[in-house]
Amino acid sequence: MYAVIETGGKQLKVEAGAEIFVEKLDAEPEQEVVFDKVCLVSDATTKVGTPYVEGAKVTCKVLKHGKDKKIRIFKYKQKKGSTRRRQGHRQPYTKLVVEAIEA
Repeated sequence: MYAVIETGGKQLKVEAGAEIFVEKLDAEPEQEVVFDKVCLVSDATTKVGTPYVEGAKVTCKVLKHGKDKKIRIFKYKQKKGSTRRRQGHRQPYTKLVVEAIEA
């Protein structure tokens, strides 16, 4: 059984027991988080929502918060006087484990 949930402006395919990384959530570690924006649920039959499946929810447990690897942004304009700009960014995330999918 799997489901497609929407969180942080993205859609993720999740299965029970899977560990997923999502945009940082406002929840403490070991706390439960319930996602009710379920776009699709598939078990013996497939239910597709318009836009969400009614009555479906995915329950997850927060494992930890962290930051991704640093990405480098480098901007460069070459004409007579050259301009260079270097910047880095580390996206915060929340690591979850999917406990149950209810349809």
